[in-house]
Amino acid sequence: MNLSFFDQFTSPSFLGIPLILISMLFPALLLPSPNNRWITNRLSTLQTWLLHLITKQLMIPLSKKSHKWALMLSSLMMFLLIINLLGLLPYTFTPTTQLSMNMALAFPLWLATLLTGLRNQPSISLGHLLPEGTPTPLIPVLIMIETTSLLIRPLALGVRLTANLTAGHLLIQLISTAAITLLPIMPTISILTTSILLLLTLLEVAVAMIQAYVFVLLLSLYLQENT
Repeated sequence: MNLSFFDQFTSPSFLGIPLILISMLFPALLLPSPNNRWITNRLSTLQTWLLHLITKQLMIPLSKKSHKWALMLSSLMMFLLIINLLGLLPYTFTPTTQLSMNMALAFPLWLATLLTGLRNQPSISLGHLLPEGTPTPLIPVLIMIETTSLLIRPLALGVRLTANLTAGHLLIQLISTAAITLLPIMPTISILTTSILLLLTLLEVAVAMIQAYVFVLLLSLYLQENT
């Protein structure tokens, strides 16, 4: 059976049952379980330090009223981070390469930040649609432009995460296929291609971490505008 480069983004199934739910729940097994002791091992200490660092960076620009979102944003950050990193392992599936899943995460959270602003400070939230000092003839046009930019925010969140991870996976597969194909013909070029592949894999690890952080950071900035 001939496989295309895009078959790796197809949701796996077993006996007709999609396994995407299992791939989404599996990262939770890697998180430390509650324990009576403060420190159990080096791994749990590292995870706790990383979680504290992420939460601190996300909550610094927000007001105290927004700190109730700390648990949700930090949990989302760890969820995306672990899924993106596990997706770089061989013979694994990355759920965040699916636009439907990313939109399912982006749209409700964006809508929650928007409704929070309309509930707590409606005049300020609506005032973002019209910059101060706008000439009268340009008011309708600017309101339409700002409304459009506001409505495409969740789409931009989902597409950004999907496009970056999909492009990285495709590039890794293309270069690895080229390295295998060139091995019997031009071994030197194949070794050089393999070294490039290793560097690209390190880059993709960084991209997986950065994209998870950017996704949650933009949500926190949207929350900052509305609180």
